Amino acid sequence: MHVRIRLFAMLRERAGTAELELELPEGARVRDALAAPPVAALAAGLPLVLAVNREYADDDAPLAPGDELALVPPVSGGAAAPHVAVSDAPLSLDGLVARVRDPRAGAVVTFAGVTRDVDALVYEAYTEMALEQIAAIVAEAIASHGLCAAAAEHRIGAVPLSEPSVLVAVSAPHRPEAFLGAREIIDRIKAAAPIWKQEVEGGEASWVAGTRPPTG
Repeated sequence: MHVRIRLFAMLRERAGTAELELELPEGARVRDALAAPPVAALAAGLPLVLAVNREYADDDAPLAPGDELALVPPVSGGAAAPHVAVSDAPLSLDGLVARVRDPRAGAVVTFAGVTRDVDALVYEAYTEMALEQIAAIVAEAIASHGLCAAAAEHRIGAVPLSEPSVLVAVSAPHRPEAFLGAREIIDRIKAAAPIWKQEVEGGEASWVAGTRPPTG
């Protein structure tokens, strides 16, 4: 069966192309694609994030004819990972913008999600997993949209009315990529990060119904 392999950053440079075409036997899984000679040589020594048809996946995920397998290497040439944080400290948009400044950037887009309509929101998180999920989301957005940098922070604990509970900042050479990257990051954080909230009104707290996160 035919599978398309998408390459980014140093993988693209190693291969001299952004895509590879791979023939695999029926029933193959991601690990079989990674073990194929052209892919194995390119990915040697790099910790990769994997995505099948734009959904994160592990190396045991099945592949079907026509699937797209993306290999996402460490961002910024393998240097520092994108900044993410989950903590009970108040969030600073100015501080987050400072983290994404880049001389290549012609656009910086930010998003702040703030408490509205109630006295406060109280957030609880599976912090270790939330950090990993948010870091992966930010890294993939950087690679997918050609961002210069991106960062995200989420607050836990009580967040009073009008204060931010989640911040996203991205920089990019041009504004379309910056807007798309910021929108993708916040939408995916809301859908996938293991974070829950209660609404507090008049001293009464109630859990806000959520949705089942995507699995890959």
